[in-house]
Amino acid sequence: MTLIRPDLDTLPAYVPGKAIPGAIKLASNEVALPPTPPVLAAIAEAAAAGNRYPDLAVTSLTSRLADVLGVAPERIAVGCGSVSLCQQLVQATCHEPQDEVLFAWRSFEAYPIVTQIGGATIRTVPLDPEFRHDIDAMAAAVGPRTRLVFVCSPNNPTGTAVSREELERLLAAVGPDVLVALDEAYHEYVTDPDVVDGTDLLDAHPNLVVLRTFSKAFRLAALRVGYAIGTAEVATALRKVSSPFSVSSVAQAGAIAALDDAEALLGGCAGVVTERARVREALLDAGYTVPPTQANFVWLALGERTAPFAAHCLEHKVVVRPFHPDGVRVTISTPEENDAFLAAARGFRA
Repeated sequence: MTLIRPDLDTLPAYVPGKAIPGAIKLASNEVALPPTPPVLAAIAEAAAAGNRYPDLAVTSLTSRLADVLGVAPERIAVGCGSVSLCQQLVQATCHEPQDEVLFAWRSFEAYPIVTQIGGATIRTVPLDPEFRHDIDAMAAAVGPRTRLVFVCSPNNPTGTAVSREELERLLAAVGPDVLVALDEAYHEYVTDPDVVDGTDLLDAHPNLVVLRTFSKAFRLAALRVGYAIGTAEVATALRKVSSPFSVSSVAQAGAIAALDDAEALLGGCAGVVTERARVREALLDAGYTVPPTQANFVWLALGERTAPFAAHCLEHKVVVRPFHPDGVRVTISTPEENDAFLAAARGFRA
């Protein structure tokens, strides 16, 4: 008799972006700039009290988020990154192996992992030919055992986004007994006015929960802070299945300081938006298939050429993120690092 769940042998591993000395790392969705000085100061001050446990209820950060978002604090749950909140959502909604978690594929690679860890059944729906969520197909795939639907917008790794009309159509189709989690990790990079802002729909749809993070535009990837906004019932459930003290005092202090310095931090998004348009246009000119992106990365649909392309870039000291056999995700960085990637990409095509 084994001591460990046998199904863990089939659990897909989360693959982080590689970091290779001397190479440009464009394999992780990180921001090239560090936190701003006020945020760094708050982090250092909080670290001095590292001998004390953090606030279990994350009271100050929750209150600050409530002010920014214009919602009651009891509707917010803070977690150790939005990935942790994804796993908590599975734990809070699925209690039998037949319970299903539905999501598009390819999408965020953590979804199948957290679903299997939670002991639920994975149900996927392919992206459409334009690398977007196929909303009608997803709605049709919802069955009597569906408990949770993940919608990643902008989608990681393709960068495509869901419109407000599409999400409202999905919410109307799934019914009130299925929780829809809109994962908006890249919300701050969205410039298309048709793309849904989940917070606008929360009051009309009690079965909607919105996930956001401090890891991307707020430049705190290493501190692991994410948050969910939904009904008080959903937020309470998320807190119940959370690991105690999972959000450190340093992370809480950094996130509060980031909200206080949001104008400076989010000002950097404009440069990313400019660069992503330039990089995509250059890749299109070079003959690549690159869907429109609303995130801080671009997607190259390479199919079976995915692995050779990633190896070619590595030979040119650029690390990209291959998702074999579908394509490669490349994070938008500084103009100089983006130029190095584009030079490698052009060389591969030649």
